[in-house]
Amino acid sequence: MDSINIEVLSVVAQQILSILSSLDSLAYNSTGNERSRFMFEGRMIQLVWSCGIFITMNPGYAGRTELPDNLKSMFRPISMVVPDSTMIAEITLFAEGFSGNKTLAKKVFTLYSLSVQQLSKQDHYDFGLRALVSVLRYAGCKKRANPNMPDEEILLLSMNDMNLAKLAAVDLPLFKGIMADLFPGLEVPQIDYTMMKQVVEECCKDCNLQPANFTVTKVIQLYETKSSRHSVMIVGQTLSGKSTTWRLLQMAYNKLAKAGEPGFERVTEYPLNPKAVSLGELYGEFDLAAGEWSDGVLSSLMRMTCADDKLEQKWIIFDGPVDTLWIESMNSVMDDNKVLTLINGERISLVEQVIRLQ
Repeated sequence: MDSINIEVLSVVAQQILSILSSLDSLAYNSTGNERSRFMFEGRMIQLVWSCGIFITMNPGYAGRTELPDNLKSMFRPISMVVPDSTMIAEITLFAEGFSGNKTLAKKVFTLYSLSVQQLSKQDHYDFGLRALVSVLRYAGCKKRANPNMPDEEILLLSMNDMNLAKLAAVDLPLFKGIMADLFPGLEVPQIDYTMMKQVVEECCKDCNLQPANFTVTKVIQLYETKSSRHSVMIVGQTLSGKSTTWRLLQMAYNKLAKAGEPGFERVTEYPLNPKAVSLGELYGEFDLAAGEWSDGVLSSLMRMTCADDKLEQKWIIFDGPVDTLWIESMNSVMDDNKVLTLINGERISLVEQVIRLQ
């Protein structure tokens, strides 16, 4: 609610007031039916006496709007206790099969706390509880895939995979220094990407691009990040090489898949610009005049790609600026639920072969 513009909140406040006023004046009719009709936005609709309205807020988040007083006065505030991140990390590590949970949990929490304090402030940085839990779950997947690797090495490798790609150049030595202090004498296990690097360099030459170390490194980092998350955001200024990075990785996947390398499938991309269409055209909307549902570009695309059972990867590319108007509806897709919920009640589940890039 607090991510809505103040102008829209004023309208919402009037709508909520209309509902609450009708609830206050609700009287049971002679048939015992606990419903009555009331005027809402110029239409008579049924009012259910058991309906409830709840608001969740994140007042400390950037870009949030303070609720107007006339809207605040209609609700009873309930404050939530700040969660114990160390305890949550300890329980998550235990559930993922790690030993020495107390020590490891304190180290992970300390790493993220010091990162918030010492690293530069970037819009895309996230060292909160959700990011911490995501790292631990990814570490659990790594542990099951490498049962003979020591727990500390798995955790260190997981934190590298989930964080290094998003760090600015000035923050890289600071972050590595914090990890070295928390895990003294422990080296990050090196993964051999020789074959991938050679293929990426070939793809650069095929596109008449210079295979610079920075370009190849970013493609490898995108590959690592994509392997750990189903939704990936590539952040950078105009002409900084964002589209080139994912296109090179796509070409590398196709080359390796054609060569029959295990773990690589053919990639088909589906690019779209979310700002080129309205929200209704993007997600779908009801035509009030005709009473019909009109499918959106994204909803139809996700339904098609998720229903396709071919053994190939489908990348949905959101090529354009990110803002809260269209990205809010993607929260349930980007988190562990992996579900797009449309306003008509339809739920489209993201399958393993479908990846989101933006």
